[in-house]
Amino acid sequence: MTLLLLFLLILSTAAPIALIGVAFYVAGFWLSHQKSKGRIYFKKPWILLTAGVLSTFVLVGTFADAAESQASSKQDVKIDKQAAQEKDKVDDTAKAALAKKAAVEKAKADEKAKAEAESKKQAEEKEKAEAEAKKQAEAKQKAEAEAKAEQQANTNALIAALGLEKVTVGRVVDGDTIQTSDGRKIRFVGVNTPESTTRHETYGKEASDYTKSRLTGKQIWIQKDVSNTDRYGRQLRIIWLAVPSDDLNEKEIRAKMFNAELVLNGYAEPSTYPPDVKYSDYFVKFAREAREQNKGLWAYGPNGTTKGDLDPKTSAQKPAQSKPAASQPAKSPSAGTSTASKPAATAPAPSTQTEIFANCTELRVKYPNGVPSTHPAYQAKMDRDKDNYACER
Repeated sequence: MTLLLLFLLILSTAAPIALIGVAFYVAGFWLSHQKSKGRIYFKKPWILLTAGVLSTFVLVGTFADAAESQASSKQDVKIDKQAAQEKDKVDDTAKAALAKKAAVEKAKADEKAKAEAESKKQAEEKEKAEAEAKKQAEAKQKAEAEAKAEQQANTNALIAALGLEKVTVGRVVDGDTIQTSDGRKIRFVGVNTPESTTRHETYGKEASDYTKSRLTGKQIWIQKDVSNTDRYGRQLRIIWLAVPSDDLNEKEIRAKMFNAELVLNGYAEPSTYPPDVKYSDYFVKFAREAREQNKGLWAYGPNGTTKGDLDPKTSAQKPAQSKPAASQPAKSPSAGTSTASKPAATAPAPSTQTEIFANCTELRVKYPNGVPSTHPAYQAKMDRDKDNYACER
């Protein structure tokens, strides 16, 4: 009976409700034990024993499947729950991964957008800067063009006001004479370089070479003083190497006038022939500077090597008081060179008294048209072209 009780207890583990039958069995077992001791509490304890065994089996049979089913159901629920949890976990992981991926992609997109915006901004700034630079360059170019045009207009007006003409030097004849590319011969006004062509004077070749080195093939500006040409048809001109802003400004004359350059460097002496006296005072001043420094031809003596305004002046003992011989032509020179083209009216009649003049400037004060070789005032040094007529225009 004890073993049966143990068996029933084991069965009841499959269905706990079967413990009711076990309880009936235990009660019957106890009553039977009491009855064997003479204590009868229930006359038929075997009924409880039988009922307990049967009810235990019935309840176990009835509820064991249900419990198993319930347990299985619980297990399924648990499995499903675990699966759901796993799924949720996977879903959460996937969501987290997706969220992370989305965040990374968003960060990349934001970075790309930021880079594109920065690039666009830089491009716009660059374009704006280039446009501004272009605008400034165009404005500068326009201003420069306008300034250049204005400067050119001012220069043209100045050229016209000063009576300047632009020419190209074709060749240099000698120190003070050139020929332009269009064939005109130009004699420099107010200066005299030593001769180097038909006859030779000291320092003449150096003066000629200097003029060649400075002017050959160059473009220069020529300016008329008063006279247009000399008796040889040469144009009498001032030579400017550049357009002066003021043709009477000494600094401009020193820096830009070639006539002055020859005198300043000792290649020429001042030689004034009225009425072309616009720059004579400057030339005399420059010649004195060169002479003080023994430049060029002044290194050969205080009188230089050719005729000029600084030659010594000798006073006449008694100036001739002659009247002009209006109707008598001058005699032919004893040297045989014809002067028939010069009427005697250009000079007073010869006098037996010699007249001495320092230069042509002084002589022309009394004899405006010069004098022939037969005249008492004639000096060979004033006959530059050796045609037996001194200081002619």
